Amino acid sequence: MASGLAGTQMEDIGLMSFLIIMIISLLSSLFVSFLYVRFYEGRSTGSQIHRSFALLAISITAIFICIQFSLPLSLGLLGALSIVRFRTPIKEPEEIGFIMLIVAVSISAATFNLLFLAIILTVAVIALVVMRYGKIIWKGRLNDGMLIVALPASEYALIKKELMALLEKNFPRGRIDSVSESKDESTISYSFANLKKDVLLNFQNELNTLSADASSNFFFNRSGQI
Repeated sequence: MASGLAGTQMEDIGLMSFLIIMIISLLSSLFVSFLYVRFYEGRSTGSQIHRSFALLAISITAIFICIQFSLPLSLGLLGALSIVRFRTPIKEPEEIGFIMLIVAVSISAATFNLLFLAIILTVAVIALVVMRYGKIIWKGRLNDGMLIVALPASEYALIKKELMALLEKNFPRGRIDSVSESKDESTISYSFANLKKDVLLNFQNELNTLSADASSNFFFNRSGQI
């Protein structure tokens, strides 16, 4: 005999099955957290959202297990969530993808579709590996950071060709984003990829040799890149 709002199907799940599904959901969320740390923790603007993945996964799994056999609970949850507003900003677009991955994994666990869960995680790993190590096939992925070179306008007019040659030699996969010239100063913005420490130091030394008044500033899209 069912009790409360729960149906007989909910009771048929059993305490042990419920515990196993919750553990599977927890282990899956920890694996997703590992993927986040491995591929995106170095982002300087990241919010370290992976710290909430475990609680999110088990909460979502428990909620979907409870409501999938009860229409009143489903309608009540829909009404409750309609008035909830989350004000915490998402600092990185990739974090939205990881949150949706946690939701998909949790729903798969709650509906006992463990094969779907395994497929989702496998495809997610493949996607992350391709995006991380297959940058060559993405023509727009030339922006690991930006170099800003500033020097007096009068001197830039004299060493323009030498400066461009210096940039191309040290950053062969880079590109010029902008060149700004004013009466007193000229500024070059140059995107680069896969910058190494020795290249950075060599460029700074060669730039100082080329122009004693030139200055260089490196900006990286993620921390710990060098």
